[in-house]
Formats: sequence, structure tokens, C-alpha cells
Amino acid sequence: MGRGQPESIDEKHQRCLEAYVVRARPVEEHSLAADWDALLALTQMKIKVCFNDGEVQNRYELPPEEAVESAAARLTPILPEKENCFYMKALAALGYICQKSPQDTKWTRAARAEWRTRVNPSTREDADYWVMVPNTATGEHHDLDAHRLAMARIYGDVVHHDPEQRQEGDAFGLLDPFRAAAPLVASSMVSTIELLNHIRALNETNLSQLQQEISEERVALKSTV
Repeated sequence: MGRGQPESIDEKHQRCLEAYVVRARPVEEHSLAADWDALLALTQMKIKVCFNDGEVQNRYELPPEEAVESAAARLTPILPEKENCFYMKALAALGYICQKSPQDTKWTRAARAEWRTRVNPSTREDADYWVMVPNTATGEHHDLDAHRLAMARIYGDVVHHDPEQRQEGDAFGLLDPFRAAAPLVASSMVSTIELLNHIRALNETNLSQLQQEISEERVALKSTV
């Protein structure tokens, strides 16, 4: 693109892909992604039912709070629609580049559907589950689907201080929003890394041509010593 010249469609998609790779690589380097099988398992809420002195107790297998929150921070640039590195923009760029490849087009459509289902459900009914808490003083109850509960945690407490989302999750304390946020963060990481690897594969076949330094520059510290 020459100076003062409008950006072409090819240049626009190339810019989105490169922006995405820059932001997706730190997600790939996060400690939660070191064990891929464990990350995949985290995308689904797993509850162990235990019996203790005749009482039934539910146990949730979740990583430490700090690990989930730091992963959410690395994902943050990829989630807003306004960002050049937004997941769906990168996916659209990939679809444009691979429009003559039926196999890649099929993969792109599946990835889009997976993102909308797991990461950004369009309706409350698409969420995995609901949480309901009673107010013993008033007799009223509060209920929220898992996705909104997770977003209340992520954008109300962790990466932003959104008063509306924070207030929406207030009635549920800290634990339930965290339980909802962990699978959402894991699903976002899985989708992010899978798209990153697909872009890399296409780059190797010259269908996309990323700047070399974007793929090679360090994006995370190996040691702080």
C-alpha cells in the first residue's frame, strides 16, 4: 500500500492475520497451554461427587485462580470486535485467503461455529448451565447463565472494572463466577491456539505470507532471573 493510498482487501486481511498472530502467541506460551490434554479437559465443567460422613459433596477440578486470570489477561486483546486481532476478523481473513480450498473453508466454518457456541453464545439457552442463588432475607432469587456469569468475573473483576457486569455477578460471590470463567477461558485458549496453528500451516504452503519477525520474536519470558 502506497502512502496515501487506500488499503486493499488483501492488505486488510494480511494486517488482521499478523495482528492476530502477535496476540495469539502469548496465549500459546501460557502455562495452562503446556498440558494440551488438561486444557481440553478444562473446557468442560467436571464435577466429582464425593461422600463424606453420609453427606454428598461436589468437588470441582480447576486450576489456581491466578493461572486462569493471567490467561484471561492474555486473551483480552483477541476478544473485542473492535480490535484488528479479534478472533473472528482473523478467521474471516483466513476464509478469504482460502476461499478456493474446500477443506480449509470447511475448517473455517467449523471453527466459527465452535467459537459462537463455546465462547460467544448468542442466546441464554446456548449457555452450558445456569446458577441460581436465593436471597433468604427477601425470598427473591437471582439466576444467571454460565456465560454471563463468566463475563461478570472476567470483565467485572479481572481485566476490566465494568460496573454493570460486576453488579450482575455480585449476588453469586466469588466461587461460582470463577467456576464459570475457567472453562470459558480454556475454550478461548483452545480456539485461539488452533487458529494460530492453522495460520502457520498455511504460511508454510505460501497461501499466507506473514512477516518473519512476527512468527519468531519472543513473546513471553522463559525466566525472570
